[in-house]
Amino acid sequence: MRTLAGALGTGPMTLYNYVKDRDELDALVVEAVLSEVKPPRSRGEWQADVRAIVEATWRTVRRHPNVIPLVLTRRTLHETTLHWAEGLLEALARSGRRDSELLVAFRTVSGFVMGLAQAQLSGPTADHPDVARAEALPADRYPRLIEIAKAARGIGPDREFRAGLDIVMAGLAASLVRKS
Repeated sequence: MRTLAGALGTGPMTLYNYVKDRDELDALVVEAVLSEVKPPRSRGEWQADVRAIVEATWRTVRRHPNVIPLVLTRRTLHETTLHWAEGLLEALARSGRRDSELLVAFRTVSGFVMGLAQAQLSGPTADHPDVARAEALPADRYPRLIEIAKAARGIGPDREFRAGLDIVMAGLAASLVRKS
């Protein structure tokens, strides 16, 4: 609160005229960021709509990477977050999923986008020092870690996201076929 107050040119106690505590402030930040998620209108097909919502979410959280840990740890019942969740749930429900299957699909898809964003925020990317450290590991003991460290140099975050989303979407579609 002191840092925010300093950035605003006021005292920390002044902030408490607007928010009850740090948790309320964090929830407001999450709400503000998720309000920027503007998925396009429904295309009528569940897979296209899920992709549109997830891609819009990805673009938004990538613009605000420091909010990702807050999104992962703060639950809010603000209209903004409810609207986002309901939109994703509605698209997933059009696949025929209900109850626990809908819950699992929702958590898988939302977990993928937020988890990948968090991993890219804190983990090795092409220019991260951990990539060079991983490449220097003993090749006889860690060949796969070295392999993906080298791959991290050649793939950008958006390409990695799209490839991962393809895997998630294929898994969602395949689970429907297995269920039939």
